[in-house]
Amino acid sequence: MVLRLSTLKFSNKLPPYLSLAGRYFSSSYPPHLDDFEAKISFLRNNLCPDSLIRVLDKTQDLNSALKIFKWASLQKSFNHNALTYYHIILKLGLAGNIKEMDHFCLNLARDKCGGSQEALASLIHKFVRHSRLEEAIRVLVNMTLGGCNPSVNVFNHLLGALVQEKTDFQRVLFVYKEMVKAGILPTVDTLNSLLEVLFETNRVELGLDQFRRMGKKGCSPTVRTFEIVIKGLIFNSRVDDAVLVLHEMLEHGCQPDESFYTCILPLFCQENRLEEGIQLFRLMRAANLVPDSLICWKLIHSLCMNHLVDVAANILEEMIEIGETPPVDSFLDVVNGFCEEEKYIEAMHFLENNCGNSIFPYKALLEGCCKAGNFFLGKSLLEKMSERGIADCDSWNILIRWICENVGINKTFELLGRMIVLSVVPDCGTYAALVVGNCKLNKYQDALELFYYIQSKFWVLDSICYSRLVEGLCRLENIKEAVEVYYYMSQCGCLLEVTAFNLLIKAVCDVGKVCEAVKLRSLAYYSGTSCTSLTYTTIMLALHKSGRPKDVLVMLSQMVVGGCNVHAEVYCVLIRTMCMLDRFKDSALCFKLMLNEGFMPDSETMHDLFSCLTNHSKLHLVSKDIDKIISRSEILDLALFNLLINGLWKEGCKSEARLLLDSMLERGWVPDATTHTLLIGPNVKEVTGRGTMMYENSMDQDNVSNILAEGLSK
Repeated sequence: MVLRLSTLKFSNKLPPYLSLAGRYFSSSYPPHLDDFEAKISFLRNNLCPDSLIRVLDKTQDLNSALKIFKWASLQKSFNHNALTYYHIILKLGLAGNIKEMDHFCLNLARDKCGGSQEALASLIHKFVRHSRLEEAIRVLVNMTLGGCNPSVNVFNHLLGALVQEKTDFQRVLFVYKEMVKAGILPTVDTLNSLLEVLFETNRVELGLDQFRRMGKKGCSPTVRTFEIVIKGLIFNSRVDDAVLVLHEMLEHGCQPDESFYTCILPLFCQENRLEEGIQLFRLMRAANLVPDSLICWKLIHSLCMNHLVDVAANILEEMIEIGETPPVDSFLDVVNGFCEEEKYIEAMHFLENNCGNSIFPYKALLEGCCKAGNFFLGKSLLEKMSERGIADCDSWNILIRWICENVGINKTFELLGRMIVLSVVPDCGTYAALVVGNCKLNKYQDALELFYYIQSKFWVLDSICYSRLVEGLCRLENIKEAVEVYYYMSQCGCLLEVTAFNLLIKAVCDVGKVCEAVKLRSLAYYSGTSCTSLTYTTIMLALHKSGRPKDVLVMLSQMVVGGCNVHAEVYCVLIRTMCMLDRFKDSALCFKLMLNEGFMPDSETMHDLFSCLTNHSKLHLVSKDIDKIISRSEILDLALFNLLINGLWKEGCKSEARLLLDSMLERGWVPDATTHTLLIGPNVKEVTGRGTMMYENSMDQDNVSNILAEGLSK
């Protein structure tokens, strides 16, 4: 926020005794001297404050200037004055040499030579103008250390600059403390700067406390004070408190000025506080102040958003009556508001009476009529626009597009003919509407011919039209043409809808062109078309089926980088890919991760996984996870049960194999010959002995195991 300094009487010029105007043009002006010794030689015979200053100004090298200044200090017949100090301090400060600058500032303040206080104050002003605020603060500190008390205007000027530069709060607080230490009473400008920085750094309660205590410091809040406080409260989400402060301001008879209205009125509208917004607008008009375009737009937009379209229209008409031209956005808000309330006739009358020949509000009304399905009113409006000479091709396209999407392309030709008769040349939007119309009637070949014409003109379809055409071509299995359309539109930077893109990827993969699908996905990245998990999964499945497991892993990495979620189908493809690569440990790890995520693999994935692990005698890696899927009878079929029982038994996991056998028999399934032979082989005594023992020890043991053991013993 810009701090007002209108009350400061600080001059932009040096005092008369610090001014060098005229002296630079005296007859003793030194020649152009580049050499340090030459300058010293010149000064030996001409050493006085004026000649020293002229030499210093001609010396670009800071170190040389510093040496010359110190040399002059050592001359017995010479004494520096406020003006020589001013020039060397300014040169050092602008160069950022704060250490040397501090030294000379303190010397100047302590020497108490004539005009020293004014010179130091002028330096602060100069540094502020050059945005060297740290240097300005250092000059201020040295002034107070040297016993020179800066005026309140100097403090206010520096505080205002610090606030305007959005500097650190501590620096502002430091300067304010220096002011208090110097015994200088703050003015309203001082407190305004302090309040502004408090609210900007979210110190709301401290800011309100300072605001309430202004009277104790001998200050009364001005309109600028109220502007700072109200704005700060709104920015810190304290709108209710801001309203209270506004009422307090008006009750105390503090009249807002133009700056206040320009700042605060849009903020209240933005916060949807219409009562305060309208109140301020009425006060502004009563004071014969004209709202600017921002105030007008914010107020009307807020009114329309709250369905007070009639009030907004009246304010807009009031602005026009006093000779102001409201922004086009305000007309659009009013028209859209009328359309939302289905007041199309009122909207048309409003435009005819107030809008002149501005085409955009008419287009907004035309679109509103079409969205409401009011074709005849839209057609009537278009005819009126044509009579006034403001119906361009885009206006005709709005109505043509709606007819193509909702009625049918056959009804479009009458309107299209009328358009051509009026010498309005069809453009890309017109042809895009016809493409949509043909797609709606499943006339994709006709739509494709229109596309080829659009392509020949180097035009670009909109995303909706483009997506409908690609979808239709894919359904007709015209994959080559669909890809051709996609390539052209992608190169033009037009994005394809996600559903249409996924349909295209699937169609390309279904005809065995997985390499083409990979290229399409890469091109989608550059055209802005979004890729979903389904996009990647479709390509990964096609790569897996084509025997390219390593490419599956590459596509998976791209999917993860793209931020897509890994769902069950992705896990299944990944597990089958790992099995194809004989990476049995990784396949087991993926299986565990899948179960932990709450997903279940399909039967085909389970068969590939367990076959891979059985072949490597590594079923024990997932033996503890098999229990999680036993309850899913639709996943584990008879073949998988036999595979697991055989594999686990051979790996020595006999207890797990018996549990699977029990579960299998409970389902009424009979082991195959291989499993049966395995169980009644050399281990039959172990089985029967274990079964008899369990039976004898407890009647609560599993009867199925005992019955099987007894049956095998016979």
